[in-house]
Amino acid sequence: MISDIIVNKILFIIDEVELKYFEFNKLVTNFWLIAEFLKREWDVYITTKNSLYLEADKAKALCQRTSFDGELLKEDTLKTYDIESFSAVFFRPDPPVDIDYINATYVLSFVDSEKTFVINSPQAIRDHNEKLYINNFPELAPDNIVTSNSNLIRDFLFKKGQIILKPLNRCFGSGVFYLNTQDKNIKTIIDTATNSGKTAIMAQEYLPEISKGDKRLIFICGEIYKYCVVKKGSNNDFKFNNHTDENIEAGVLTKEEEAIQARISKKLLSDGIYMAGLDVIDGKIIEINITSPCFFIKEINEFYNINLEKIIVERLERLILSASHVNLCNTLQ
Repeated sequence: MISDIIVNKILFIIDEVELKYFEFNKLVTNFWLIAEFLKREWDVYITTKNSLYLEADKAKALCQRTSFDGELLKEDTLKTYDIESFSAVFFRPDPPVDIDYINATYVLSFVDSEKTFVINSPQAIRDHNEKLYINNFPELAPDNIVTSNSNLIRDFLFKKGQIILKPLNRCFGSGVFYLNTQDKNIKTIIDTATNSGKTAIMAQEYLPEISKGDKRLIFICGEIYKYCVVKKGSNNDFKFNNHTDENIEAGVLTKEEEAIQARISKKLLSDGIYMAGLDVIDGKIIEINITSPCFFIKEINEFYNINLEKIIVERLERLILSASHVNLCNTLQ
């Protein structure tokens, strides 16, 4: 057991928009997790990345206490807490992973991991870009290049015929382009995506099965759950960019997708990544979300007639209370 902490006191670092609509947004994964922790009599506080700060070498945060009384509530009063007074911190603001995001991870790196368990590791967030991380598993990833050079991207396009251009630090399909060799605006699109050659992006081969949607796999503490959703293109777009019921359907894990767990778990856990969302098309991982992965709890509960938040929080409780987090994860697989 970790010593010198209040074992039932945890902190969620959430997105600014989530804080604004905290009591109402059941589409947000944090809503369900916080509510479930509260039901289990954990003392749960919330804050945002811009409310983290250092006082000399002490990491602190301006926090609001939460409660659950048939609905999720937060106190209006902001109070300062040493982050090491919490047994665990869930670091889950949404991208973009910009300098403000990185600065927040610097603050969290001053937290003593023997006192407070930060999920996911702030160093992991800094070291492992969500788009690039797939290249740790090249046999599971689509062909791709990462560059700001327009000639290299153009050559890759004409080699593959169809590609996807992705910014490296954004989420929810923001800034993502589809491009084929017949497009009349190849140069303009590449220049737009790369900020005229100043900003590196990922150019990824286009997988035709995206027409059926991409599958979100849930990774918690070494395990990929059998519960998943398929995210369909929306607003006449090839990609999922509108979180509504008509764009989400129940998914079924294939044998090929089930086998991904054995291939990736050891690497993710050793890097300090305990919660992730994998986007998969036709057995290929197109992205590994490690900042604030959405687990589509509302939809999965309806599709499978379960309470996914209970399953996830039970696993996270055991993780937080473990003296050796990675070893516990390994025994739970």
